[in-house]
Amino acid sequence: MKRVAIIGGGYAGMAAGVELAAAGVSVTVFEAGKVLGGRARRVDRSNRAVMNESPLDNGQHLVIGAYSELLRLMQCCGVDLDAAFLRQPMRLQVEPDFLLACPKLPAPLHLALGLIRAKGLSWVERWALIRAIEVSKWRCWRLKNDVTVAQWLLEQRQPESLIAKFWAPLTLAALNTPLELASAQVLLNVLRDSLGGQRAASDLLMPKVDFSQLFPESAAQMIQTSGGYVQLGYRVKSIASNTHGFVLGDDGQVFDAVICATPPHQAAGLISSFDQLLSAQLTDWQYQPIVTVYLQYATDVQLSTPMLGLADAYSQWVFDRGVTHGQHGLIAVVISAQGVHSGLSHDELAETVQAELHQRLGLPDLVLRQQVITEKRATFACTPNLERPSNTTLQVGLFLAGDFTEGLAGHGRGEYPATLEGAVRSGVNAAQLTLEYLGYLKTLS
Repeated sequence: MKRVAIIGGGYAGMAAGVELAAAGVSVTVFEAGKVLGGRARRVDRSNRAVMNESPLDNGQHLVIGAYSELLRLMQCCGVDLDAAFLRQPMRLQVEPDFLLACPKLPAPLHLALGLIRAKGLSWVERWALIRAIEVSKWRCWRLKNDVTVAQWLLEQRQPESLIAKFWAPLTLAALNTPLELASAQVLLNVLRDSLGGQRAASDLLMPKVDFSQLFPESAAQMIQTSGGYVQLGYRVKSIASNTHGFVLGDDGQVFDAVICATPPHQAAGLISSFDQLLSAQLTDWQYQPIVTVYLQYATDVQLSTPMLGLADAYSQWVFDRGVTHGQHGLIAVVISAQGVHSGLSHDELAETVQAELHQRLGLPDLVLRQQVITEKRATFACTPNLERPSNTTLQVGLFLAGDFTEGLAGHGRGEYPATLEGAVRSGVNAAQLTLEYLGYLKTLS
């Protein structure tokens, strides 16, 4: 039986592992951390040893109905989607007064009625929003030349007030990149597959379990049941090749193929001896952070809705973990990309967020506990015309997987931003390329 090593137990690596295991390949996953999930993983609370409290996540990633590959793989691993997600029709509420809610009607009526009924918009703002979306649909969601979202919004004559209420929160949530830097084409790709797709594609799926449990741990069980291995706490420091295949580190294990599913800055070092040009490209990769502020209130404290945004605030998106995870009184605030908050300490940021929620949402001014989690390289900076690598390298049998690759488009421009769906699509594509390579090896033997 052919053996494949996967370096990295995030969503891309585990997706590749599931696809290969389903094809009868012996898979070994090497994950340097203590838990699976990569940049979407379970994190213990800072005082869990004392309080025995349920864990947190290192971010509040949102899943939409259009994430077909992620949902397919979860079902392949035996995950009950109804138990894993709180699903509701598209609802974007941004305080103080904006609400876009799409009813359960067939597409495109759901979007049309949602736009017509959107609250908190003047008729000028409403028409500007409808015009921008309809023009994008008429142009098949494609731009002749990619530009920043800020420039595209200027060309679409979007009012500043509408940008603050709708476009800025949406862009930060989808691309984790400021308007002035973000790719308008990638934003349109997201809108195409969500608002422009079938009604169910725009549904919001809020996880009810932590991100390690959501998919990676179920994937690990499937891989192990199929005869594979998942090794936690094992950092692969080097990849070498010989006449027998690939050797990872110093333990002498030999594999027929390798999928490197680590973040770009780590992949750069691992592949440098095989593909110096690609390694240099990945070394220069630019990133954007995500900060999550967890505030534990009394257990009777809750939001009016499971998720809402705040316009013109440090706090961008606010989640009620009591509704989704049963962690009553726990509020998670997500702050995407670099900004004025970046210069604050964790304590200063938590105090600022707490004051905003008290003033803007009426939450109590008393917080029992707080924890701030910063993922400095949460996503790549999703900028216009970004050249993204393919899943292949110059070394045959050595492949890349990760949300930073170009995906299935095959033209150097990634269709998706750094999302869970982008990660699993890349993992599946890397697995398919690996299967083709293994088939080639079989013809030689």
